[in-house]
Amino acid sequence: MTTSKINPDNELYYPADTLGLEAEEMRRLGHKVVDLVVDRLMRKNVEDAVLTGSPADLMALLGAPLPNKPMDPDASLALLAEVALRHQQRGDHPRYFARVPGPSSFAAVLGEWLGTGFNAIAASWAGGSGPATLELIVIEWLWQLMGFPEGSEGILVSGGSHASLTAFSVARSVYGKGVVYLTDQTHSSLVRNLREMGWPKQHIRILESDENYKMSMECLTRAIEEDRVAGRRPSMIIGTAGTTNAGTVDPLHEIADICQQEDLWFHVDGAYGGPAAITQQGRQYLSGIERADSLVLDPHKWLFQPYDVGCVLVRRPGALEHCFSMNPEYLKDVEAGAGEVDFRNRSLELTRRSRAVKLWMSLRTYGIERFRKAINHGIKLAEFAEAYLRSRPETWEVITPAQIGVVCFSLKNGTPRQHAARAKALSDSGYACVSSTKLKDRSVLRLCTINPLTTEEDVMGTIDYLETDIGCSTILGRNCS
Repeated sequence: MTTSKINPDNELYYPADTLGLEAEEMRRLGHKVVDLVVDRLMRKNVEDAVLTGSPADLMALLGAPLPNKPMDPDASLALLAEVALRHQQRGDHPRYFARVPGPSSFAAVLGEWLGTGFNAIAASWAGGSGPATLELIVIEWLWQLMGFPEGSEGILVSGGSHASLTAFSVARSVYGKGVVYLTDQTHSSLVRNLREMGWPKQHIRILESDENYKMSMECLTRAIEEDRVAGRRPSMIIGTAGTTNAGTVDPLHEIADICQQEDLWFHVDGAYGGPAAITQQGRQYLSGIERADSLVLDPHKWLFQPYDVGCVLVRRPGALEHCFSMNPEYLKDVEAGAGEVDFRNRSLELTRRSRAVKLWMSLRTYGIERFRKAINHGIKLAEFAEAYLRSRPETWEVITPAQIGVVCFSLKNGTPRQHAARAKALSDSGYACVSSTKLKDRSVLRLCTINPLTTEEDVMGTIDYLETDIGCSTILGRNCS
């Protein structure tokens, strides 16, 4: 058993590692991890944009009998770096355009490492006043950037799904359970949240979006009127600030006006698109986002943080605590006092790691102007991609114009089978990765260009590759047409 010792200064000390690694070995391995990470970041552009392994191969390489005895940590680190962590999507690859990339910044990685190394916890003020203060500061910075009023509150969670679940719980605690309105372009996780929270199917009104894939005010007002006539009580409208499919933004001001007139909760899903509001052009797209009762952001997307960190902002002081607060007898000695915050009482998480450390570190290291420049770059790249597609009308058709970093396009008379095959051929090549998706009944290809390291040459090369039939017959066993 490990015991405490007396050091040369006659002070009692304990070994640095809980389970017995010596301090010098800890330093050596830690430095090796830093080298592995930085080396990988320096060569990320020549790695596969996405690499997927077979279950059998990965289990053969990574699996082993239960290790009763110590194994070589250098060999384990090599397996992690060269096998386990190599087989995944490279969200920070400059030609990873699928879904929504996650191009994290190194200062944020430093904050994450430090928070993990210090085993930071952000549950109660008494148990983690420093990490709690960081979270309060970061939340305040975020609501200032989004234009929320003084006194707004929030919490950091795992991502947009959990953030929206948190917001819906608060909305229900304020308004009770009633009819919720959203569109066929709303992220599917939000419908899942409502369903799992017990909303009846008939109280989840999924409205058909208009020809621009935005919420139709005509459909919305008609649905609200129909529900009131039928004796149902409307309670919440969900707007999207950057749909995952097309980057479209619902008419936020008009929705906010209806919520004000009808006394409804206004929730905005800005998981990927919301941070664009810190730029001049993005603010034009997202005007009205500041009027939301609750707003969701995913800093691990367009605020360049490593996974995971989501955020929910609420404009009503005390609403989060009113919904989630619990103070059982076994937590009485760590109950917050005046001016203190127990973040365990702002969501369903009781044990919470500190996600604020990386945000605080990166916002201070780079400054907001660098974030603005990086986001502007992503907006402009999508516009460049649109222009390049339009310059090749014999091959491509632009389906939705560039909107806050997303553009959707189709092969001339392209079929779902063709689009899926070409997207797969591209990702299998390792050169780049794009999404194939559907807008209503229309099959499209989609680029999401939010990585600050992506160049115009990366965009052109990706589109050029998609023009070829390379790999299609192999993928489908027949001609792609």
